[in-house]
Amino acid sequence: MTNSRIAAIDVGNDSLKGIFGKLESEMNIPNVIARDIEDRPIIGIEELDKQDPLDGLHIRVHSPALQDNNAIYRVGNLATKSNNSTELDPGSSKSEEDQTLVMLFASLALDAAEQDSLFKKNNNVIEANYTLGTGLPLREVKEGKDVGYRSKLLGSVHQVEFLVTPRHQGIKVNIKFDEVKVYPEGFAAFINLVMDNNGNIINKDLIDKRILIQDIGGLSTDIAVIKNRKVDDDKAQGFNLGVSESLEMIREEIRSKYGIELDSRRDVVEIITKKNDRNHIMVKGSRTSVHEIVDRILVELAKKQYRHLRNMWQKNSQTEICYFIGGGSSVLKEYIKTLNNNLDGYNIDFFEDENESIWMMANAYYKLIADFSRKNQKQDHKREDEKKLAKTK
Repeated sequence: MTNSRIAAIDVGNDSLKGIFGKLESEMNIPNVIARDIEDRPIIGIEELDKQDPLDGLHIRVHSPALQDNNAIYRVGNLATKSNNSTELDPGSSKSEEDQTLVMLFASLALDAAEQDSLFKKNNNVIEANYTLGTGLPLREVKEGKDVGYRSKLLGSVHQVEFLVTPRHQGIKVNIKFDEVKVYPEGFAAFINLVMDNNGNIINKDLIDKRILIQDIGGLSTDIAVIKNRKVDDDKAQGFNLGVSESLEMIREEIRSKYGIELDSRRDVVEIITKKNDRNHIMVKGSRTSVHEIVDRILVELAKKQYRHLRNMWQKNSQTEICYFIGGGSSVLKEYIKTLNNNLDGYNIDFFEDENESIWMMANAYYKLIADFSRKNQKQDHKREDEKKLAKTK
């Protein structure tokens, strides 16, 4: 087996979260891209190389997996400053969008360029092999879209060329996958709750409970039903209801009422969730509350999410607890708690550490792919030992 580096990547609707190698590096990139027709001007190569590559991701992507091959993109922070930037639209399928793949390839190429000593390098071309753990919403997995997504990644070489990117300009990265595992997001969340990074069970109290996991993302919500230590695929459900549309409505109302242009949905999330001055923006240098706009729009979304919880609990009446996870849960936490206190009083739980909730999927994929890789290496060693033994006979 070639020297393959582990990558666990959650292409979330708000941002991509990636964990690489033996937990030695992680990456968080806003899930925003912008098509570029020509190379962007360089202000001075010395100045460029003092910048963080994450602030200047400018790439050409060549891959048979893409519908739009060989296009140039600004990615992440750089894309948020463009007039033609795109974020994933409500109703779209993550597995069928070029944007998901562009984000995935960009993060892997950046990791390979930062860790180039781990790979074969010939002139400016890095040959990077990865064992990838990633995931798709439950709805897409139930529709069988994970199979096509996985086959798009396996068996091809995907090339990322860094154009005007700090520190990596002119470098090309050829990405190959030794293995790709695509996990349903709800199952991954359960694994994260009960397993540590070495594959050991850490939450014995939880492992035999009947639980729901409501994962609220940008474009969709998955509710996983866990019993007998596994996801009940028949009862688990996915809904085309996330927070993106509501964030867009907040962004649009702020723009029309105050003339303030927020770069991306992520800016809206920061206004809603920041510790100090929550739900405030600066207007002409004055601190201004947008509480009324935020509350009105998010209460409506929280009510819809709560209806899904109520329906799922009625169908699975022996459920003991529901965990809310995902970036959307961080945004809606206080609204859902208030509704629950005033209405049914279900046993629900949120992760107080918002960071933990947001990184939960990437952490879960890491645990799963690291466990797979360990078992694979054991099998490889066993086969090698058997070959040696056969030779001595």
